[in-house]
Amino acid sequence: MPENIRSHKDLRVYQEALDAAMEVFELTKSFPKQEQYSLTDQIRRSSRSVCANIGEAWRRRRYPAHFVSKLNDSEGEAAETLVHIEISLRCQYITREQSASLEDRYDKVLGQLVKMSAHPEQWTIR
Repeated sequence: MPENIRSHKDLRVYQEALDAAMEVFELTKSFPKQEQYSLTDQIRRSSRSVCANIGEAWRRRRYPAHFVSKLNDSEGEAAETLVHIEISLRCQYITREQSASLEDRYDKVLGQLVKMSAHPEQWTIR
């Protein structure tokens, strides 16, 4: 584990996921009112869950299997967010550029989560 990481907030993957969740929040402010209790809530929830599961994984790093399980949950939430991004694009609530930006962010997050899951020994407490 890199020595300068003291909490989940220091992880690049957490920072990127949080920035992406904030971008989702800003973009969804302009979604139609009829989407408030459906797509808007779903995409906000899933984007925030990516971050929350990373935080929870960090606290479970004494137990490699639990650590990886929470990272996998985070991957699932990121994948769900990507589906909501695609729906938002197809409904024309966001532009192609906004969609591409978010997809790129979540692809990076997913890549980092996969690397962490593949090598939990670098992150867990021995």
